[in-house]
Amino acid sequence: MQQWLVEYALETPNGFKTETKTYYLPSISDVRRSVRDEGGYVLSVRPHQRSVIERILAKSSWWQIQLLRGIQFRSSSVPPSVAFWRLIEAENNPRRQNILAPAREALQRGLGVIDALKSLRLFDHSTVAILAASEKSNKLHEGIPHAIQNITHKRKNMAKIGGTMAWLGIDIFSITQGMFWGKPMILGWFRRNTPTDPETLAEFNRTVDNLELLWNVLIAIAVGLSIFFVWTIVSFWLNRGRKDWPTARIVRKIPLIGSYMRDLGFADSTAAASRMIKGSVRISDTLQQSSEATSVPEVSSYWLEAHHDLERGVALGAALDREPLSRHERMEVATVSDLDQIGTVLESISEMRAQKAETKNKVIIWAAFLLSGIYLLIAFGSAIYALTIMNISMDSIMGDLTGGVL
Repeated sequence: MQQWLVEYALETPNGFKTETKTYYLPSISDVRRSVRDEGGYVLSVRPHQRSVIERILAKSSWWQIQLLRGIQFRSSSVPPSVAFWRLIEAENNPRRQNILAPAREALQRGLGVIDALKSLRLFDHSTVAILAASEKSNKLHEGIPHAIQNITHKRKNMAKIGGTMAWLGIDIFSITQGMFWGKPMILGWFRRNTPTDPETLAEFNRTVDNLELLWNVLIAIAVGLSIFFVWTIVSFWLNRGRKDWPTARIVRKIPLIGSYMRDLGFADSTAAASRMIKGSVRISDTLQQSSEATSVPEVSSYWLEAHHDLERGVALGAALDREPLSRHERMEVATVSDLDQIGTVLESISEMRAQKAETKNKVIIWAAFLLSGIYLLIAFGSAIYALTIMNISMDSIMGDLTGGVL
């Protein structure tokens, strides 16, 4: 599905009139067909591109929460899809109207409120899964507060990690900037004031070369990590709502961060599965929907494989008893005999995975402190090393001035 900006001509009693309208359809041919059914003649079709301001507003967790609260407030007396439609109709801000255009098109085509929310590509998979699980249980009004809590919790975690990284980044940037701008001046002074003694000169040059190499390596590491961090943050921000993309695959290969994301994926998907099971949603639909609750392919494959085994006649406990669940989790799952028990077990697994993710979150922060401390220690140590080289040069200069008396 894609949002298209279409310019078309419409015949009126006063002649042809040109209009511009957005459509949310799979392809250009579908757009042309829709315009033709409305009695218009397509002049131009192009994919709609959001402005920078619209992208920032759309990705804002504050606006996401306001959107969900608006649906919750209006859905107390009408169906959620009608509540969402009224919310869109009541929006007067042009930028927000443009952001909500795909949802308007989805609702006009008869799709449900969850499909309309997915078309906006605003929310992450765990939030959509919570909403979808509540909607399947006909309790979307009750599920929205849990979705808001999920958004708020993740925002706090990201703010915690972001604040730590920003503080460490400022320290490393300050040291790196000092080395970057001070290196030519300091090394230039060393090159201009070399000892005259041949043995001392050879040791001096070797020492200066080693210092230059060390500073180059430290600067390259800092610049490379800075580019990688900025690229990763921007990529995750722009691709929020997508299932998988190259940056996410690279990040998941980082040992500690990869397991952290996997724990988060299991916490979100098992929580959604538990909610759907307790809401009497069909188990086959539950497994399929749970696979959509995360962007981690390993976790998504777990649910799809369990669904495949269930269709083959394998018992539910045996279908869920597989890796990458831990040994303790597999023992709990394998012993269940009815849906009520599996709902309770999945809720327990969700809580345990969330605790593991929280622990790994703290470990990641402390590891960042440790690595940055080692970097700063090396940087400060090289500065002290530079003073030692300066003493060698100064001793040689003073010896030349005094004629070797000192």
